[in-house]
Amino acid sequence: MAVRGQDITSVIKRQIEEFGKEVSMVDVGTVIESGDGVARVQGLSGVRYTELVEFPNEIMGIALNLEEDSVGVVILGDETQVKEGDEVRSTGRVAEVPVGEAMLGRVVDALGRPIDGKGPINTTSNRAIERVAADVAHRKSVSVPMQTGIKSVDGMTPIGRGQRQLIIGDRSTGKSAIAIDTIINQKGGDLVCIYVAVGQKASKVVQTVGLLESYGAMEHTIVVAANSSDSAALQYMAPFAGTAMGEEFMEQGKDALIIYDDLSKHAWAYRQMSLLLRRPPGREAYPGDVFYLHSRLLERSARLDDASGGGSLTALPIIETQAGDVSGYIPTNVISITDGQIYLEADLFNSGIRPAVNVGLSVSRVGGAAQARAVRQVAGRLRLDLAQYRELVTFAQFGTSDLDAATRAQLDRGRVVTEVLKQLQYEPMNIGKQVSIMYAVTNGYLDDVPEESIREFEIQFHRYMESSHSAVIEAIVEKKELDDQITESLTSAITEFKKTFSY
Repeated sequence: MAVRGQDITSVIKRQIEEFGKEVSMVDVGTVIESGDGVARVQGLSGVRYTELVEFPNEIMGIALNLEEDSVGVVILGDETQVKEGDEVRSTGRVAEVPVGEAMLGRVVDALGRPIDGKGPINTTSNRAIERVAADVAHRKSVSVPMQTGIKSVDGMTPIGRGQRQLIIGDRSTGKSAIAIDTIINQKGGDLVCIYVAVGQKASKVVQTVGLLESYGAMEHTIVVAANSSDSAALQYMAPFAGTAMGEEFMEQGKDALIIYDDLSKHAWAYRQMSLLLRRPPGREAYPGDVFYLHSRLLERSARLDDASGGGSLTALPIIETQAGDVSGYIPTNVISITDGQIYLEADLFNSGIRPAVNVGLSVSRVGGAAQARAVRQVAGRLRLDLAQYRELVTFAQFGTSDLDAATRAQLDRGRVVTEVLKQLQYEPMNIGKQVSIMYAVTNGYLDDVPEESIREFEIQFHRYMESSHSAVIEAIVEKKELDDQITESLTSAITEFKKTFSY
């Protein structure tokens, strides 16, 4: 029996009405080439820059090269499972990471996934890893100190909240030690810390996390790890992921600190990715936009005005130099982006001066404005004394018999200052202790103490102050300024202690 056209129409109409499933359009492409962690995909005409795409077997990738006839995708999972001819689907989401209070105390990878074996992270909000930095109009000048607990840093190259202070030096000169001591020093404070480990051995990251846990610092810290065994893509993403987590706290009106350990390996990972994506190489085979890579990352650290939340994100990027060469491509790039640098010298480190801060090459361009007044009152001359000492010590090694009295006094003072500024790792000091010992140095109370006894003098002096004059220390911490009363109390305390100290 023949079916009339009218009947066919009604059947189709009914079927359409009964069809309840939503129709969605998905941008689909095909892998035309895959290898070395990079896939070229045909199709995906509507994909965006840094958008996440999905390969079979739930493997994710990130679109970085948007060419006329293909898309260059960096694979974030097991690259061996991505084959030519595989279907690729766009997700409509740019690369993002979970953020919020729930992240504190956890170790995560560059995608925000927990890798510490403590179960899932219960967080409700996500943030894109890439974001335009806050406008200059929404920023406030740096005026609040960020205490590291390290005498030589807080005294001579101070760091303010919202500042970007570079830590630079050769391999094994104590760069990470300064960063970890700074995190430990924030225990009990209001500063949230984010430690981004890029290209490090997994064993070293485990060791660092163990140290932070033993000193009770993991409670206020997030560790983002992209180990040397991870893909170049994850190492590239890790600093951006950490910054997104820090921005969440900054925009809530809180203060955060982010440490990038280190950006040299970050640049290497980006170079590897760029070469595999067939981007044209430039100087030292780095792509032309390697400066933009670090500038758009570090510019996101700022101190916001009250209308924008009033929070801050302080950045301590670490750069490794080769044989003390600060004129290399990546070091000069990052020096020009940051607001000062702490330069660590291998010769000082090997001679037992730790932290091995080179006073002549270290500078803080804005931290002086944020330095606590009490520290400024006692540490003003330290930098000059130390710089003059380092100049004179070269000549003095040929003999001091023919030197005048003023030069010998300068050398003696420099030796005392050098000894006092030495500090053991994992022993950060609060501002009260720092100011009290610096006051003793600058006022000449340690000039008659033998060089080999200065360390013991300092240890016993701090114990004496804690037990007998704790009110003076508390007053310095509270007021952050030396008034006549505090100065008088400090002078009498030092004089009393010197009578009891035998050397």
